[in-house]
Amino acid sequence: MNEIDTYIAQFSPKIQLKLQEIRQIIQEVLPEAKEVISYKMPAYKMNGILVYFAGYSGHIGFYPTAVGIEKFKSEFGDYKWSKGAVQFPIDKPLPKDLIQKITLFKLEEDLQKAASKKLATKK
Repeated sequence: MNEIDTYIAQFSPKIQLKLQEIRQIIQEVLPEAKEVISYKMPAYKMNGILVYFAGYSGHIGFYPTAVGIEKFKSEFGDYKWSKGAVQFPIDKPLPKDLIQKITLFKLEEDLQKAASKKLATKK
């Protein structure tokens, strides 16, 4: 059992299902990313952390950082959101397409930052 499995196992079966679902959605976009625990939450990392998620009694928190929220906030509809997070209610289907779009955006941002950094070190 890895750290993410251990994290998910602490929740009720209903929440575990949602956590496994969001994990699968993210892994479809980030098959090469490393799963880590950061800030006591599951996270996905390439050059830097891309997205986090966390379980709560009434929702799944999805944390694509402020840049990810800002870019997609117009698509959140009735979801509660803040500067760095969006909440997906446990009793509603997860918005797979939206989660994947945000995650892909974060991947592209990460790759661009890494390329810029690499270019800067060559100068």
